[in-house]
Amino acid sequence: MSLQNQITVVTPADYARALDVWESSVRATHEFLSEADILLLKPLVYDHCLKQMTLYCIRDEADAVIGFLGVDAPKIEALFVDPTLRGKGIGRTLMEYAINELGAELVDVNEQNNQALGFYQHLGFEIVHRSELDGFGKPFPLLHLKLPG
Repeated sequence: MSLQNQITVVTPADYARALDVWESSVRATHEFLSEADILLLKPLVYDHCLKQMTLYCIRDEADAVIGFLGVDAPKIEALFVDPTLRGKGIGRTLMEYAINELGAELVDVNEQNNQALGFYQHLGFEIVHRSELDGFGKPFPLLHLKLPG
């Protein structure tokens, strides 16, 4: 079965696991964040992402979330993959779902997150704007990306 056929909606029962995926992913890719930053962001992610947004996920054989995506069309608001499973097509599958099924064409990425920037550019996104602050008003510049066309 393809990963595309395994995409399901994140339920409240999945929130703890999804938050673990978020934290481990952030620790693996956001070297610019301090421990205090991560601890400050964690409840914000829980309240403003997990509880407020419809999230789509891919699960492992044990039905645990291993990657998730949040879209407020036309913008991808969240994409996080368990860092131990990167490179297995999870992020790409979720992105293709966002673009093809949910009408996504925009995404923001922290300027210092070179891995994510490269991933999005590999999928065809182009930088169209830069902001000094992140979505929570913190001093972590964002790059705003868009699919051409």
